[in-house]
Amino acid sequence: QVQLVESGGGLVQAGDSLSLSCAASGSIFGVNVMGWFRQAPGKEREFVAATNRNSVTTLYADSVKGRFTISRDRAKNTMFLRMNSLKPEDTAVYYCAAAPQPVPTRSGADYNYWGQGTQVTVSS
Repeated sequence: QVQLVESGGGLVQAGDSLSLSCAASGSIFGVNVMGWFRQAPGKEREFVAATNRNSVTTLYADSVKGRFTISRDRAKNTMFLRMNSLKPEDTAVYYCAAAPQPVPTRSGADYNYWGQGTQVTVSS
């Protein structure tokens, strides 16, 4: 089993920046891809970003491309999401996810492990 714990959420104003972290523990040897998803109230969960083990291959949702940056610190088994130029529509619970496949994907069905989520609220 892999445990994922997110941190770093909070309340910010539009245009501000925020960084999220996801700490992985447990049987992490089987984890290659890690990603971020989000779910806003009344909406379905959506893909945000994902990266492979060495952060060489990254994938972003069009809505966050150019504003968000995903990265990993393999030595610390931690993944990050740097969010710049935040918009009210970025408001959601952000979830960390991990998967065994080597290539990042956008489908939540490909991810075996999920964190509990951290709330990000962007006020206008």
